[in-house]
Amino acid sequence: MPYTVDFQNVSTVGLESSPLADALAGLRANEARYYKNKYDHVFTVRPASEAPETLEWVNRVLAERNIVFSARPLEVASFEVDGYRMAYVFYESGLSVNVMYGIEDGAKRAVGFKLAEGMEVPDELAASFKFARQKSKLAGVIRGSYFVIKGEY
Repeated sequence: MPYTVDFQNVSTVGLESSPLADALAGLRANEARYYKNKYDHVFTVRPASEAPETLEWVNRVLAERNIVFSARPLEVASFEVDGYRMAYVFYESGLSVNVMYGIEDGAKRAVGFKLAEGMEVPDELAASFKFARQKSKLAGVIRGSYFVIKGEY
């Protein structure tokens, strides 16, 4: 069942099994606020089990760098905004992965990783990525990294 993320009243709905549920909910709310403020888009997620095609697409893109996460995916989001196909996966470990895929040839295409406050860098990313810090009123300290997508998906 879809859940519209409320960044005014942050909730752990759908994320309760995560040991970092509160921090992950803040991270999810931070993303919702960004899309509402920048694009007037309402950020909606659904259980990963209800949208296997989104999870599969993100996994195909991650395979470009041989990245396979051991953490359990809890929720996904998929939408188009301002010429980009966007997909998110929120993992039980506190990790958020987003794919920004420009629809037009030559448009920006990248994968972003964000770690909820309190999460250690996952083994799958530790050797290849450096993480920058960002402060958020909703999510505390977020650490993030990214890579540019080279393939066509």
